[in-house]
Amino acid sequence: MMKKILITGAAGFLGSHLCDRFINEGYYVIGMDNFITGDKKNLFHLEENLCFEFIEHDVTEFINIEGDLDYILHFASPASPIDYLKIPIQTLKVGSLGTHNLLGLAKAKKARILIASTSEVYGDPLVHPQTENYYGNVNTIGPRGVYDEAKRFQESITMAYHRFHGLETRIARIFNTYGPRMRLNDGRVIPAFIGQALRGEDLTIFGDGSQTRSFCYVDDQVEGIYKLLLSSYGLPVNIGNPHEITIKEFAEEVIKLTGTTQNIVYKELPQDDPLQRQPDISLAKKQLNWEPKINREEGMARTYEYFKTLSKEELFKSEHKDFKNHIKK
Repeated sequence: MMKKILITGAAGFLGSHLCDRFINEGYYVIGMDNFITGDKKNLFHLEENLCFEFIEHDVTEFINIEGDLDYILHFASPASPIDYLKIPIQTLKVGSLGTHNLLGLAKAKKARILIASTSEVYGDPLVHPQTENYYGNVNTIGPRGVYDEAKRFQESITMAYHRFHGLETRIARIFNTYGPRMRLNDGRVIPAFIGQALRGEDLTIFGDGSQTRSFCYVDDQVEGIYKLLLSSYGLPVNIGNPHEITIKEFAEEVIKLTGTTQNIVYKELPQDDPLQRQPDISLAKKQLNWEPKINREEGMARTYEYFKTLSKEELFKSEHKDFKNHIKK
């Protein structure tokens, strides 16, 4: 019989790629999303797939899935600064109430659950690169705290269910990930830079550009998540690309990639924006036999080709028709 998996946040960037991967691996996939930040367009290609069904639902409300369930991937959450600064209460609720609901569902179904945590649990780190045993440097009452603390609570309640109820849990600490299906207007570095280049605008750097990031291509990220779910390891694992680059250097790479002649302009760095971000993936190598395979040059070329296919209207605002099939209210 086919294994059945529930993927929340299925209409999101990462969630939609995970739907594809598990369908290709022979799973029956139930996607769930309330479209608060997800995009219906990301699931159009699955409308007629007999191994996929979709439930439009807010995970902060009671969740009922009929029949057996083998696995749950909890990827429902705003994931960009623009989103979680715009909807802070919903961000906190999906990390707390939503996670509680899904852990309860996993317990009832005797399913293994993997939650999508984030490198933001490390805050503006005082340890570099970041290892899983670093507890972080987070401003709990700052504007970014709604996301950072939602994810930190998410990890805590997940481990509580693991220890108290014996639930099979996995925690992926996801570092900056990019690729096709990212939203141009979500405020993250890569879609922001490519969007500005395609619109003929100057590239905007917040701060002096010396802050660093490490970018992981989506196919590598999905592979790491897949391996973690099926592994026997229950503690948090960093999933990301350790190749670090400054934002200024990355902006220059984007200008070269797009062949544009825009300038780089500088604006004030937002409060609590991390100055360094680089994963130590020693644990993922040891426990999962995983490390990224796709270099930034190749991954960025694929990503740029995707963004070039967007219409002029999509470069500024995405409006899509209803996702009609496979939907249960």
